[in-house]
Amino acid sequence: MARIIYVEDDDIMGEAVKEILTAAGHLIGVVNHGTLGADTVVFKKPDLAIIDLSLPGTNGVDVIKHLRRRSAMYMMPILVLTGNRTANAAEEAMEAGANDVMTKPFSPTDLVTCITQLLKNSPLTVKHD
Repeated sequence: MARIIYVEDDDIMGEAVKEILTAAGHLIGVVNHGTLGADTVVFKKPDLAIIDLSLPGTNGVDVIKHLRRRSAMYMMPILVLTGNRTANAAEEAMEAGANDVMTKPFSPTDLVTCITQLLKNSPLTVKHD
């Protein structure tokens, strides 16, 4: 089980991802605002963060940059889950410090596989019981 924070302003998408990842055995919180999401990730120090790119307050790329500037967040895996399918958006997210980018819509199996791989490769992942 991993602790995950998902920063997503679409309530339906937030609930869908929460259900998928909860069923996979993870503990997930959803925050619907960029600035509040960045602050929540810094405060809660999850095992992984999922960030949408289009957010109110601070956009997803700026959230990632903010997190990567903090030593405690530097190695934390970050997945970008976005509806923006342009190569430029993915490139910008990766340059900001994302570990991977998935586009919406997505397969629940692909999401769980991606999360599992990111956590497996993370030097910071702690097993929570």
